[in-house]
Amino acid sequence: MKKKKLKLKVGRSRGGAGLGLFATEPIKRGQFVIEYTGEKISSEEADKRGGKYLFDVSKDLVLDAKDRKHLARYINHSCKPNCYAERDVEEGRVSIYARRKIEPGEELSYNYGKDYWEGYIGAKNCRCEKCAN
Repeated sequence: MKKKKLKLKVGRSRGGAGLGLFATEPIKRGQFVIEYTGEKISSEEADKRGGKYLFDVSKDLVLDAKDRKHLARYINHSCKPNCYAERDVEEGRVSIYARRKIEPGEELSYNYGKDYWEGYIGAKNCRCEKCAN
């Protein structure tokens, strides 16, 4: 099945998390939003490099989206996200889907997971809309 390419735009995050990725058209619940792309590197290499734009595909494969051309890297964390990530370990890919209907102008978000939360965000530093209110 061919995935429709959505028009998305990078803009200033309303939560104070820097830049974010925004919908420019309505997105249906369950619809493919974007693929998380980046250089495919080993977990060992990712540990050496460090960085904020690393996405674990499997225990041995990580996507490094350090280059700004990878738009999905601008999707910020939320404790109440409107998107979710699905890993395809065999293909080494990560696809982002809408968890619910998303309106134009709405910032895209997904939950970064327990390890990222504990290592980088924590309850006192979360800037998502749910935690800021």
